[in-house]
Amino acid sequence: MKNYKALLVLIVTCFLFTSCFEDNDDNTITASQINDFVWKGMNAFYLYKDNSPNLANDRFSNNGEYADYLNSFSSPEELFESLIYNRPTIDQFSWITDDYFANDDFLNARGLTSGMQYTFISRSDNDPVRYGIVLYVFPESDADDKGIKRGDIFYAVNGTELFYNSPIDNNYSLLNANSFSLDLGTYNTNGTPDTADDFVTPLNQSITLVKEEFIENPIHVSKVLNVGGKTIGYLMYNGFNGSSSELNDAFGSFKSASVTDLVVDLRYNGGGFNTKAILLSSLITGQFTGEVLNKRLYNSELQPLFEDQDPEFLLDRFIDNEDGLTLNSLNLTKVYFLTTRNSASASELVINALEPYIDVVQIGQNTRGKYQGSFTIYDSPDFKRQGANPNHTYALQPLVFKFSNVNDNTDFFNGLEPNTPLSETRTNLGILGDENEPLLAEAIGEITGSGKSSKIKNNSLGILDSFENASLSGGKLIDDREFPKAIIQRLIIE
Repeated sequence: MKNYKALLVLIVTCFLFTSCFEDNDDNTITASQINDFVWKGMNAFYLYKDNSPNLANDRFSNNGEYADYLNSFSSPEELFESLIYNRPTIDQFSWITDDYFANDDFLNARGLTSGMQYTFISRSDNDPVRYGIVLYVFPESDADDKGIKRGDIFYAVNGTELFYNSPIDNNYSLLNANSFSLDLGTYNTNGTPDTADDFVTPLNQSITLVKEEFIENPIHVSKVLNVGGKTIGYLMYNGFNGSSSELNDAFGSFKSASVTDLVVDLRYNGGGFNTKAILLSSLITGQFTGEVLNKRLYNSELQPLFEDQDPEFLLDRFIDNEDGLTLNSLNLTKVYFLTTRNSASASELVINALEPYIDVVQIGQNTRGKYQGSFTIYDSPDFKRQGANPNHTYALQPLVFKFSNVNDNTDFFNGLEPNTPLSETRTNLGILGDENEPLLAEAIGEITGSGKSSKIKNNSLGILDSFENASLSGGKLIDDREFPKAIIQRLIIE
């Protein structure tokens, strides 16, 4: 069979294949027609194509064999998962969606939310009972209006206790409702450092939250601290999305205040768009405009195409302006990052990319270990949103490249290790942006030499179980640039 690596023309009908779908215009489309798109998209772009035998260009000897293969899967999701390379370890981050409108909202941190981000904690690894702890609250959200704050504990939802990894796994279903009530409590350590005897005391207080359309501002806190003769800029940045001008304005405030040091808090930042990672890196520095910030490596077929047709696309460079916006760069030679296991993807790109150029001090926990990126693939002749098949709204978000810094550091599977290991604690989360908050206090102590640091090692939250917003529980690096037309054309004709 001739090479299938791009746009194989295959006509399938409901007469030939089962599992028909129906769209809003009452047109029918079969599961296998969508499966055709899934296979083509993964065959063309998937980073780990060489490791997925069913994506080989010579996998099928004729059209009939290919059609039988597509029809052997009952859904596009089943086919997609069968093509993923080593889901438990290597590729934990590719996904397929049956609603690319909702996917777009997700990538841009907008959608229905109660306004709180939280995680689950337990007393021990073997304890199925979970308690929720609020990590932060969106300003002017329903949770904010109703007084929910960082550090609040809830032990039940709608009066039902929370369980995980047991016959009753109800954490997600209870909190996924558009309206729910939280039963609040206080966390009690029982006067010992051992968490196994900890418990939560009910406050006999319930708060009902209602989800509403909301766009999170990724700049959660931006302020200047004057401590020990140092002028310290503090930025809590929770997503690589949102307004470039607002991020630039925040750095304008730092620049006007003549900050001597900068702390960038990425502890809950699961990533976002590649262009925002370039922007943040360039705002922190400013003295490296035009130099290589980051490199990309695609699959074994795309990589040589780029090297031949558009080698510059394989590189990110430091910038001094964005679409006419002159950057308020700080020209720093040292920066402090606060991290947890939820610091992922674009967050890791910035830390990794800056390390060869300036002194990078990382405080907190190992980052997530996601050194790969993706972009959205649609069912259209050139895989872009324009011209997408109107009969369905499936789209793919597979890993398509991995990144390295200018010194070729990549594949940090276990995450980027902190210079100063430090965990958040369930009993002392502190107030974000307050100079006494433990992680920020550690950074201030290292900046000023004041001994202000507070190294908390007991009762750590550890790897966070789950967030309301899935963008924070995994990690994403979305390449939001225009994919080179020359490469697309080569894919189509070969």
